[in-house]
Amino acid sequence: MSRKIRRRKVLKGLGVAGVAGLAGCAQAGEDTPTEGDEGDGGDGGDGEDMSTATPTETPTAAEGDTETAEGDGGDGAASRTIRLGILMGVTGQLSDLGPPIRQAAELAADYMDEESDAFTVDYQFEDTATDPNTGISAAESLVSSGYPMIAGALSSTVTIQTANNVTVPNGVVQCSPASTSPAITDLEDNGYLYRTTPTDALQAEVMTQIGRERLEASTTATLALNNDYGQGLADAYVSAWEDAGGTVQQEVSFEPGASSYTSQLSSALQDQPDLLMIVGYPDSGVRIFRDFYNDYSQDFCDIIVPDGLQSGSLPGDVGNSMRNVWGTAPTSTGPGRETFDSLYQEAYDSDPSESPFTGQSFDAVAVLALANAAAGENSGEAIRDQMQAVANEGGETVTPENLAEGLEMAANGTEINYQGASSAIEFDDVGDIAAATYQYYRYQEGGFEVIENIDYSA
Repeated sequence: MSRKIRRRKVLKGLGVAGVAGLAGCAQAGEDTPTEGDEGDGGDGGDGEDMSTATPTETPTAAEGDTETAEGDGGDGAASRTIRLGILMGVTGQLSDLGPPIRQAAELAADYMDEESDAFTVDYQFEDTATDPNTGISAAESLVSSGYPMIAGALSSTVTIQTANNVTVPNGVVQCSPASTSPAITDLEDNGYLYRTTPTDALQAEVMTQIGRERLEASTTATLALNNDYGQGLADAYVSAWEDAGGTVQQEVSFEPGASSYTSQLSSALQDQPDLLMIVGYPDSGVRIFRDFYNDYSQDFCDIIVPDGLQSGSLPGDVGNSMRNVWGTAPTSTGPGRETFDSLYQEAYDSDPSESPFTGQSFDAVAVLALANAAAGENSGEAIRDQMQAVANEGGETVTPENLAEGLEMAANGTEINYQGASSAIEFDDVGDIAAATYQYYRYQEGGFEVIENIDYSA
């Protein structure tokens, strides 16, 4: 009887340097940003015409979907291959945050492949370069290769554009672990788009609560990246702040990759707000904070940032302790958190809690795979129809610890309820998570310190 290669053990054997190189290679030959993207992988492509992308025919069942059962595989479930695309930005503006999220997704796929004798998990990774044009091309590559479901993307703009132009028209299920823009909630996606991370409509309320109650601010201003993520969160924050009785003095946007943000900072801070909210990614954030500390002291005002600017290397890159900067980020507190942490540390020799969206990434792959097993075929439509069934309340509990067993239960028609690393994973009618736990953290010399976790629901 043939045996599976234990890929997770191979990864562990590579060591830290080997894994880092693996995460950063990103298939650069296939995923180079298109001409005019300026190579920075910025999200600010919302106004570009994406309507010319050509829909690609999706096979309803990939060749080799069902295989001859080997050995003692699964209580009557035929041995078959689950096909998964992973679409994430590990270069461009998310070059700092993206690689650990990718690692968590691949960990889930490798773990299921390794532990199950009834299923093989075949996956292909594509880098979006945190750019919508590159993301569309990468998504088309996955669809044309016959992958009926995709974990990704990370950037909200990339997720929206790939959903509108590729996955939804082709009947491919897409589940993002990191796209938080409120605009995703209202997309006409025919039930093909999900996310394991909460909408920023929730995070805006958490940031407002912290600003008003803990930092005792009455006035605020916003400085936001000009894309779906930045503007969506900034708009939700402004609305929440005003609903809480506060005053919003200035709303300023910025483009990625600028050599200076002094002018934008001057506009945002001209009325001396108690609290400045900045939303963006580390790529531009380093320059923004350097410019801030060149002209202002830490005592000038408090600053609050979301998950997109959570990076342990930020103070060192900026050259300042940044102790006037506070932040929020969705965190992983699900029933399967301990198992996930152990698996991730074993595979990559690093702590997943130091990077946002790792638990959500593991869960996105797990839910997709369980839905695929329940569907019994690599068909986007059939998988779509099982997404809520395998995740929402009711049935036998499946966690990261018994994930391989969960695949076989789902394949045999057993009602299951996946409870993940990040949360219990309860999808609402539009594929959103209705409740979440947020880290409340503060920057300091050498990184950031988590002050507490805050539970929040709509």
